[in-house]
Amino acid sequence: MADNTHYGVALTLAKSDDARFLRLVASHLGSHPLGVLRDKAYLIAVATTGAGDTSLLICGTDPAKVQRAALLATSKFIGHIKPLPDQDVSVTWLARVRGIAWNGYDETALWDVLHKCAQELVDPSRPPPGSRSINEILATARTRLQRLLPRQALVELRDTDIKVPVLLVDIRPAAQRAKYGQIPGAMVIERNVLEWRFDPRSLDGRLEIATRYDLRVIVICQEGYTSSLAAAALQDIGLLNATDVIGGFKAWKEEGFPVELEP
Repeated sequence: MADNTHYGVALTLAKSDDARFLRLVASHLGSHPLGVLRDKAYLIAVATTGAGDTSLLICGTDPAKVQRAALLATSKFIGHIKPLPDQDVSVTWLARVRGIAWNGYDETALWDVLHKCAQELVDPSRPPPGSRSINEILATARTRLQRLLPRQALVELRDTDIKVPVLLVDIRPAAQRAKYGQIPGAMVIERNVLEWRFDPRSLDGRLEIATRYDLRVIVICQEGYTSSLAAAALQDIGLLNATDVIGGFKAWKEEGFPVELEP
């Protein structure tokens, strides 16, 4: 149930006249004296299954929700669905589908359609329930990190007593490295491939050194924002020693630490 609207999906074997059969199902859903949906808001998808063309019916108590569900279902089964002509799309909608079957995609797709369409439309300028702002996401990521000042990062990089590899990883795009310079000895791994390079379980594109989970990966970006999200992502794959540099490359350079102006 979503926003007081009951919704559900049913798949059944194809009938010789499945469109007529589905209309009969729809007529009984909310009108049967003993029906659980009587006097309740609902949105239901019923589909026949089998080889060849089958049928899909979406019905409900709210015409707007039925029409939204019909449009979304058409996009989910794009190229495989054709609405029946000359139908009054009010609280029922019927279409021919090229073979809805008992498989993971078809059933999940229909559940997704109904779940989204059973929800009340909200003001698009207001954040949806459960969403978080980027500032909240960033703050949450940083609670997991013991972030380093540039000086602290440099000390770790030069400390030969640390028993695990310490890596400074520059995730900035090429344009920023060319414009502002880069740090001698830093590994350049752009953000879009970072997890694949360091995940010991990754079989494609993993670095030779990335066979252990205790690596000390110190991530640096231009100003220390994207690096926090990236370091938290590395922790998600098990590299719990990952962290980032406060203030990023900008702070590193302002401290007067080594910088190469030519990439």
